[in-house]
Amino acid sequence: MRIDDEIQSSNFEDNYHKAVINIAYTAGWLTNAFKYSFDKYNITQQQFNILRILRGQYPKPATINLLKERMVDKMSDASRIVDRLIQKELVSRCTNNKDRRAVDIRISELGLQTLEKMDKEFKTKDMLKDHMTEEEAAILSDLLDKLRG
Repeated sequence: MRIDDEIQSSNFEDNYHKAVINIAYTAGWLTNAFKYSFDKYNITQQQFNILRILRGQYPKPATINLLKERMVDKMSDASRIVDRLIQKELVSRCTNNKDRRAVDIRISELGLQTLEKMDKEFKTKDMLKDHMTEEEAAILSDLLDKLRG
């Protein structure tokens, strides 16, 4: 559906303004669509992001700084998110052997199992494939990369 219809307004200063509103609206739309899947597993989008990063690192650990660098939402408090994941037993924390001041974070077996279940139920391409071709998705991704410069 067109952004004009979604927000019931066509009062944009120009196409740049319209594009920014459309991007912000679409980001919210995606967040809401993901929320259902995350709620089912009692995790947030930021927690999911950290679990995916840790799975990519597995079996090597990650530091809080590495998690911060790789997170989609750079404004997230990675330390607090990790604390919540530890409470849920989805990750573990231990002291780094090389640098006693650093802390290593590892995804747990339960965390790996949770992501495996989510992978089977939730495919991101399912959100887009009914509305655009794979080539259009690539073009959109390239345009978003260009926007961020």
